[in-house]
Amino acid sequence: MAVIEDVRPLGAELERSYPVYVRGRLKFRVKQIVYVAFSLDESVMGFAFPKEEREALVLSQPHKFQMPSASDMRFNWVHARLALLEPTEARELVVDAWRMVVPKKLSRAYDEAHPHGPG
Repeated sequence: MAVIEDVRPLGAELERSYPVYVRGRLKFRVKQIVYVAFSLDESVMGFAFPKEEREALVLSQPHKFQMPSASDMRFNWVHARLALLEPTEARELVVDAWRMVVPKKLSRAYDEAHPHGPG
């Protein structure tokens, strides 16, 4: 069972990433692009995810993953119930979301520095 503290340090240490609070909700950004956001009660983690793959993800584990709200369907975005994620899985989702918003060279540098993943 993952909790917000499992990913908060990671979101703050990834290159070019920084945490912000918007209306009491923790979000991680690169420049102005939000790539991870938590619900106010910290039970749901929204994260950047390819639009063309999200339906398959949600259908594969509907108890864990959910489509975003109607207004967010235009974005590369999906939701996960944090309590149903393992801490390692939650960290991997954060890193994968971060990869979507940074240059490829930063992603490659991360892989070289962390050959076994965000663990």
